[in-house]
Amino acid sequence: MIKLDILSDPICPWCYIGKTRLERALAAEPDHPFAIEWHPFQLNPEMPPEGMDRRAYLEAKFGGRENAVRVYGEIERHATEEGLELDFGAIKRTPNTIDAHRLIHWAGIEGKQDAVVDALFRAYFREGRDIGNGEVLCDLADGAGLDASVIGKLLKSDSDRQMIRDRDAHSRKMGVDSVPTFIVDNRHAVPGAQSSELWLKVIRELKQGQGTS
Repeated sequence: MIKLDILSDPICPWCYIGKTRLERALAAEPDHPFAIEWHPFQLNPEMPPEGMDRRAYLEAKFGGRENAVRVYGEIERHATEEGLELDFGAIKRTPNTIDAHRLIHWAGIEGKQDAVVDALFRAYFREGRDIGNGEVLCDLADGAGLDASVIGKLLKSDSDRQMIRDRDAHSRKMGVDSVPTFIVDNRHAVPGAQSSELWLKVIRELKQGQGTS
């Protein structure tokens, strides 16, 4: 197997689009060589623990309402092309995602990372749920087959909080400044929500290199 590390944030729409495009390629090549692991990267590491009003956040980030509408119109266009029905209007707050990243980490220990990442994207972008809220995270964990009572206790503690911050800081130190970023075989960084066609090309080249057809 070949390691595919994905740096992502569950409130990043391009990460959701990138995951969808990658999965389309993986479905077309079910004997792909990838072993996938998700890694934390907070778009807003300084976000208050309670999050903030989404409209205020977007207008501050993009320099006003007009620019925010333009940027998100483009995102929505790409999402629709991939068959993703996102409901940006349902999102009232932009959360701090450190607890969501802790949940993804714990899901990895149980071999359920992909299900939890999917659940977080769906909850935030399609259902408008606050994925900074502990009860919401426990509900998503339960739906992915994790023990919600254990997750609830962990979330109320500081377990792995500093580890997530350290991993995020390490990625920035290594030069990662945006997500999604895909790292193939610990060597090749592939930034951005790349097309399914590019991933198919990568997969087929890797399989040829392994001597498979």
